[in-house]
Amino acid sequence: MADEPLVLGIETSCDETGVGIVRGHTLLADAIASSVDEHARFGGVVPEVASRAHLEAMVPTIQRALKDAGIAASDLDGIAVTAGPGLSGALLVGVAAAKAYAYALGKPLYGVNHLASHICVDQLEHGPLPEPTMALLVSGGHSSLLMSSDITTDVRPLGSTIDDAAGEAFDKVARVLNLGFPGGPVIDRWAREGDPAAIAFPRGLTGPRDAAYDFSFSGLKTAVARWIEAKRNAGETVPVADVSASFQEAVVDVLTRKAVRACKDNGVEHLMIGGGVAANSRLRAMAEQRCEDAGITLRVPRPKLCTDNGAMVAALGAEMVARGRPASAWDLSADSSLPVTRTHVPAPGGDAHDHVHEISKDNLYT
Repeated sequence: MADEPLVLGIETSCDETGVGIVRGHTLLADAIASSVDEHARFGGVVPEVASRAHLEAMVPTIQRALKDAGIAASDLDGIAVTAGPGLSGALLVGVAAAKAYAYALGKPLYGVNHLASHICVDQLEHGPLPEPTMALLVSGGHSSLLMSSDITTDVRPLGSTIDDAAGEAFDKVARVLNLGFPGGPVIDRWAREGDPAAIAFPRGLTGPRDAAYDFSFSGLKTAVARWIEAKRNAGETVPVADVSASFQEAVVDVLTRKAVRACKDNGVEHLMIGGGVAANSRLRAMAEQRCEDAGITLRVPRPKLCTDNGAMVAALGAEMVARGRPASAWDLSADSSLPVTRTHVPAPGGDAHDHVHEISKDNLYT
């Protein structure tokens, strides 16, 4: 255990300030400060509000994580941070904090990919990732099918959202139903009381000529909104539970159908599901059933690890250290559109570990 890398991870890609500490594949601390309540009155995340919230929460959240883990900052073997993709201003806060701590401590800095981190977090729950692994990532900003043969160097995109991601669709449908923000958890709760077969909502991009692994939920969102509008115009009561259940079923049906197909087509025997929408109870149940029928092993982290958190960043950072991947340079910058094929951002020439030796390990931070 003591020989495994001890890494602190910082996640600020959206509205949650996450700080996690991992030793190898063992989670020691997962501290989160959420600004979701500040965004609720706007019906969605406001980038400037998120950035300011990260600034206020960063130091206290790091201190809480260190206390929870029972370690000193000087014990760390490295600092990992989400370099992208995400909201530019929010990412910059995390990157700046990670640089400051890494420089002060004389530790290597690792700028890592947000999506690859969502895959790697499963190692904290179920151990090392099989190689290859198929990953279905579903959140407010992404719906992606990814195949990884090495989480630190090789993540290949097979399909993605061409319009609204699954999480966005949940938020927008919840808004039409006047259920508040965020929409995912509240629709999941309402759906448990409804009939998923009550309304035949469309399944986007599931025709024989459609892209096999891409997703589209904009048409579904519009169909739900028009159905609700027609009911209201007719003076009828909108059956919120049935609408929620039928909408959720349409989303989950498409996600799981395409994920299982991708596994079969590519000869992959393990499917990992991550991202905020992976906390959805119906998605978990349908994925479990379809994977079992197809002979595929399903891996889904517990709900808290599916949403954005610092533990997932620390997990990928620890893997980078363990496999001897090059660290990032001091001029690491945030990249709001960082492609998933760039699992981390090493310094030019791959010799970024040298920057650590320019600093005395105890001259700036005590």
